[in-house]
Amino acid sequence: MAKRFLLIAVLLAFIGPVSAAKLPQGEWIIVVGGVSMHQWEKYKAQPHDHWWANFIHAARIRTEQLRTELGGNATITWLVYKPGYLERAKQDGADLIGNINSVRDAYGLHLVYFDKGGDVINYLNNGQPRNELKIAGFEYFGHSNKACFMFDYSNVVDSSSKAWMHEDDLKQIDRRAFARGAFIKSWGCHTGEQMSKYWYDATGTRMWGAIGKTQFMDDELPILTSEGGKWVN
Repeated sequence: MAKRFLLIAVLLAFIGPVSAAKLPQGEWIIVVGGVSMHQWEKYKAQPHDHWWANFIHAARIRTEQLRTELGGNATITWLVYKPGYLERAKQDGADLIGNINSVRDAYGLHLVYFDKGGDVINYLNNGQPRNELKIAGFEYFGHSNKACFMFDYSNVVDSSSKAWMHEDDLKQIDRRAFARGAFIKSWGCHTGEQMSKYWYDATGTRMWGAIGKTQFMDDELPILTSEGGKWVN
C-alpha cells in the first residue's frame, strides 16, 4: 500500500507543474530565447546550443501538448528573440526565420518577433486587450540564471547577454494582465533559485522554475540535470 501511494505521489509531482487542465480561458504565451554561436562556444568543455533549434524544438513539443489540451481555437502566442536567429542563420547558412514561420503555420500560432526584453513586458501588458483576453499561461524556453532570462546568451558576446529580462524589471509587468490561476513556468536553468520569488512579488502568480541546471532534449521537454535539482514555485 505504501508503495502504491508513493507511486501516485511521484506521478502527481511529475504531471502537476506541466498540466494545462482546469486553467482559465485566455492567451497562452511562449517566449523563446536565442541560441549561442559556435565562435564563442566551440572551445568550451561543455559548449551550448549545438543545434539552432535547441529552444524552438522544445517550444514546439510544448505547443503540440497545448493544442491537444486546449483545442485548436485557443490563442497561443510565440514571442521569439529574432536577432539571435538572424545571427545564427548567417553561421548555419540556413533560413531559420522561415523555419520558425513554418511552425507558426503548422500550429496556427500568433507569432511575434522581439528585439529586447522591454518588448516582452510590453506585449504582456498591451499585446492584447487585457480586460478581454487575460494571460492564462506563460512559459519560457531559453538561457537563464537565477536572476534573469538571457535572450541572447553567447550570441553577440562570449558568455554574456545583450538582451534580457532581469528580476528587477518584473515590477513593470501589470499583474492585472494575468487570469486567476494562470500557469507560469521557466524551462531554463536556475530560475527557481531566486527569480521565481521576484516574479510572484511582481505579478501575484507563481512561476515554476528549476533548482539547478536544465538540459534541452531532442525528443522531450527539458529535464533537470543537477544533483538535487527540482522544480519549485
